[in-house]
Amino acid sequence: MTTVYQGKWVWITGASSGIGRGLALALARRGASLVLSSRNSERLEELRRATGLDGEHCLVAPLDVSDSEAVARVAEEVLGRVPRIDYLFNNAGVSQRGLIRDTSLEVDRKIMEINYFGAIALTKAVLPQMIAQGGGHVVVTSSVVGKFGFPLRSAYAASKHALHGFFETLLVEEKKSGIRVTLLVPGHIVTDVSINAMTATGDRYGKMDPGQARGMSVEKAVKQILRAVERNKREVVVGRIDAWSVYLKKYFPRLFFRLAGKVSPV
Repeated sequence: MTTVYQGKWVWITGASSGIGRGLALALARRGASLVLSSRNSERLEELRRATGLDGEHCLVAPLDVSDSEAVARVAEEVLGRVPRIDYLFNNAGVSQRGLIRDTSLEVDRKIMEINYFGAIALTKAVLPQMIAQGGGHVVVTSSVVGKFGFPLRSAYAASKHALHGFFETLLVEEKKSGIRVTLLVPGHIVTDVSINAMTATGDRYGKMDPGQARGMSVEKAVKQILRAVERNKREVVVGRIDAWSVYLKKYFPRLFFRLAGKVSPV
């Protein structure tokens, strides 16, 4: 097993479930110290116990990334308690299931606040310390729909597209400062992302998408992700055959849009 993460401090948002939880457990096994954040304090405490790490090597920092003031406050507290942040996994996010014509602007803004502004707010808070310490690695969970639009996911796709623009710029601007960036582009991974998705009215969708249920396991996805981070990949597509839709759109756009147009919007 790689020792790349041994003794490193890793901050993970969206850590209480899905890919975030899988990353926390895998990184703990690899010798990392962790800062765990999400809105669910109870799940974070359960996860801390599951990692087997003591209080000196695992800090629980509950956080709602859609609250910019809370992001700044929690970041200041965390940076005052841990010696450094070597890896920042911006993993918190929410998906969407709603037609554009039915979705309120309030829902669009909420999705952007969580998926986009939450990630950049925390990154801006941590970045000065990373630069001062000589570098760090920012890992961002995007999506295959960060590469193209798709029915029922307009604001979700927009927020993920925005992440690519921001973090690719960060990489270019701060490469000489030792800042590395990896954008994760997951396809269908077996998580609760569709269950927790926001509908057009802002309610919880509450259903597991069939494609999600047939997706790659979190454990396999985490292995792909950590391997890509270790190799300092700028971007990695994670998943099974569905993830190849990224390449289908890039090299065969007419075919991609023909197939996407056949997807039922309801």
